Amino acid sequence: MKVKKFIGLFAMAMFTALIAVVIYARFIQPEQPIVEVDSKPAYSYASLPAAEYNATMDFTQAAESTVNAVVHVKTKVFREMDANPIYEFFFGATPEGSAAPILGFGSGVILSSDGYIVTNNHVIEGSDEIEVILNDRREFTAKLIGRDPSTDLALIKIDGKDLPILNYGNSDQLKLGEWVLAVGNPYNLTSTVTAGIVSAKARNINILRNNFSIESFIQTDAAVNPGNSGGALVNTSGQLIGINTAIASRTGAYTGYSFAIPVSIVKKVVADIREFGEVQRAIIGVTIQNVTAQLIKEKKLDGIKGVYINGVNDDGAAKAAGIKVGDVVLAINDIEVNSVAELQEQVSRFRPNDHISVQVKRAGKMKHYELVLRNLNGTTDIVKTEELVSILGATFEPASFVDKRKLGIRNGVKIISLESGKLMKVGVKKGFIITSINKLPVSSVKDISDILSEVNGGVMIEGVYGDGSKTYYAFGL
Repeated sequence: MKVKKFIGLFAMAMFTALIAVVIYARFIQPEQPIVEVDSKPAYSYASLPAAEYNATMDFTQAAESTVNAVVHVKTKVFREMDANPIYEFFFGATPEGSAAPILGFGSGVILSSDGYIVTNNHVIEGSDEIEVILNDRREFTAKLIGRDPSTDLALIKIDGKDLPILNYGNSDQLKLGEWVLAVGNPYNLTSTVTAGIVSAKARNINILRNNFSIESFIQTDAAVNPGNSGGALVNTSGQLIGINTAIASRTGAYTGYSFAIPVSIVKKVVADIREFGEVQRAIIGVTIQNVTAQLIKEKKLDGIKGVYINGVNDDGAAKAAGIKVGDVVLAINDIEVNSVAELQEQVSRFRPNDHISVQVKRAGKMKHYELVLRNLNGTTDIVKTEELVSILGATFEPASFVDKRKLGIRNGVKIISLESGKLMKVGVKKGFIITSINKLPVSSVKDISDILSEVNGGVMIEGVYGDGSKTYYAFGL
């Protein structure tokens, strides 16, 4: 009897509780806000960029804004054909003046809407003809404006209007790991775009064999192959940050390492060539080397930063300012330099007579010097090729292959126009091909400029006319 009573009471209690819960849920419980659960996890892979979840890197805008300003550069070098007895047996002797052109291919970047194009010096060096093909398949004959073997850059010009261009970016702001695009024409595959990251900066690979060469390459892992030389390296905003120049490879094809000239150097070289006809090379007047653990031990240095000065030129800017052998350069204009390449890159941005600030460490103490940069001749003068050549009163062009073959000469510069000047006064006629000046061979206008810049007295010009008559002229400067 007691058990039945207990069960009845328990059932009544459970029913009452259920009724209470239903009443609370339906009539008493306050309204709660609806919370939307974010499906985005609170973690991400450390190797991915700080982007929205599931977002991907999009290079389409940078690629589309770049390809039309990157051109295909084709060159021709004419060489005399070797005798071919089989050809001559069937077809007769090779016609007079004929030659088999050696073709070269590369890339270039349009910098101005009227047709100035930057490329590598090694792309156009020694060529007799330069052809430029735009992305829209228009073809132009290009004229060489100037070149600089020390940086492996050259400037050419086509006659065009309203051409697409690439704007300069800032290579100083590049960071390791930053995405970049390489745009060019590898293996004659036009308008090819590849992507990679900045692997290193201020890389010196000893590829330029010049006493005053400047190597401070941007190293990337963007795929670059033969034909990419002279093409664009751009950031994800489509701005030019470098000119692709070289690859590190044992096969001749891309194996993971490519190198580009930073735009900080490109801007200076292009501006100098346009304004002066040649690069205005400014130097500090020292010989330098990287600071290494071995050097620290030998010279008892107190740190591994900076660039060590192991020689000072007597007529250089450094000696005039008070810099000495044994000083360690830490910064140029407050920008740290920790390698020869970094120091050269900073100085290469300036012209003779520009002022720079140099911070050095000497015997553990910091010192600051103000330098007035000088040219290779030890002066602060700006040297203009046009000024030296204008003394002669003539304009020139390299002798053509046909002229050289016909006249039996190896080199020469042809006079294409004459006006009042030294040459006209001594009787030189239009069409004369100058083969040497003061017994030094001449192959370009720059050769004339270089030779005349060293002359303090008389000048003897030797050459040949179109009819084969050889003669010489002498005058004083």
